[in-house]
Amino acid sequence: MTTMVFDIETVPDVELGRKLLGLEGVNDTDTAKAMVFNHLQSSGSEFLPLYQQQIVAISIAWQSPGEFKVWSLGDENSTEAELIQRFYDGIERYTPELVSWNGGGFDLPVLHYRALRHKIQAATYWDHGENNRDFKWNNYLSRYHWRHLDVMDVLSGFQPRARAGLDVIATMLGYPGKMGMAGDQVWPEYEKGNIAGIRNYCETDVLNTYLVYLRFQFMRGTIDAVQLAEEEARVQSVLVDSGEPHLQAFLDTWKAADTA
Repeated sequence: MTTMVFDIETVPDVELGRKLLGLEGVNDTDTAKAMVFNHLQSSGSEFLPLYQQQIVAISIAWQSPGEFKVWSLGDENSTEAELIQRFYDGIERYTPELVSWNGGGFDLPVLHYRALRHKIQAATYWDHGENNRDFKWNNYLSRYHWRHLDVMDVLSGFQPRARAGLDVIATMLGYPGKMGMAGDQVWPEYEKGNIAGIRNYCETDVLNTYLVYLRFQFMRGTIDAVQLAEEEARVQSVLVDSGEPHLQAFLDTWKAADTA
């Protein structure tokens, strides 16, 4: 089985915001502020509706027998459409098990809206058994199926009041948790042109998600203690060999937590 852990980072879709609010000619910064203020006035929340969010990074932690790697799709100059196309192309080619943290509540619905926006096809992802009979009983879209495993949703027993953030659960388990950035900092960093920093932050999020997922797999008996240790060692080896400062910092924080 191939496992694809994923995470996305988003910013306000200011192009849509200008259309919705009649703000033609207004700059991106002021448009984003107007979008947030308008939603706050109507809903009491500053968190924009999912259809008003634009994807700027998609990161993947990929695990197959004897292999692990982590990276961000495309490059710093890739368009949103290119990132989304690569995501669904991976599903089309490999049919992996998808793993996320709150992917059912956030990442996947955003991807749905944006794929719709960019006319991107994803036949395997949307299959409910019409093309592959196995998908009738285990597909990517049904909440209680396992082809997409939303670890947060499962651990909370599908109860909203029992949900927890990735940062606190990863920290509780001795993993690094959030590093270098937080979700509310993505838009300011995007305005600065720091796409590389956003991609790096997204990669540390998928690493945390993958490590929590491994612990969950151990808890449910899918892997034993030896396999858990082997998989964690494999991740550490990949981080060492990467030569990437943000991945090395993740490893250093992880090791420091182990000895605390």
